[in-house]
Amino acid sequence: MNNSEIQIQFPRPGEWGEFTLTAIYQDKGGYRPPARYTQDEIPAEQTPAMAAVVAALVGLDEDWQAVQVWARLKEFYAPEEDDPMRTAETVDLTVEAVNPQGGRRVFTSRDYPAFIITEPAAVEFFRFFTKDERV
Repeated sequence: MNNSEIQIQFPRPGEWGEFTLTAIYQDKGGYRPPARYTQDEIPAEQTPAMAAVVAALVGLDEDWQAVQVWARLKEFYAPEEDDPMRTAETVDLTVEAVNPQGGRRVFTSRDYPAFIITEPAAVEFFRFFTKDERV
């Protein structure tokens, strides 16, 4: 079971260029050290996957703007004709958003299927920030 997650906070809802990414995971010692990164500290090779997250957020109803995102690695059943037991890893987003009237709401992939990101780069992004060696 994977207990890792990535939290992304946007200080200005709707402005995706500024954020803080916090990776939370268990290391070999058993505790969960937070590791924080700003948009300027994301390695260039990881920016396309971050762009995929932002693209999913842009799909929110225009009245709602994301302020915080939780990303988790999930495995889902994805059968194919040649392999009926096939599973695939995805990055699933849970999004806390605000509206202009001050309301807050949490959205999941049930609300927006685009919050299930299937691109291998997204899985690589998740693993990059939650592997033990980064401690």
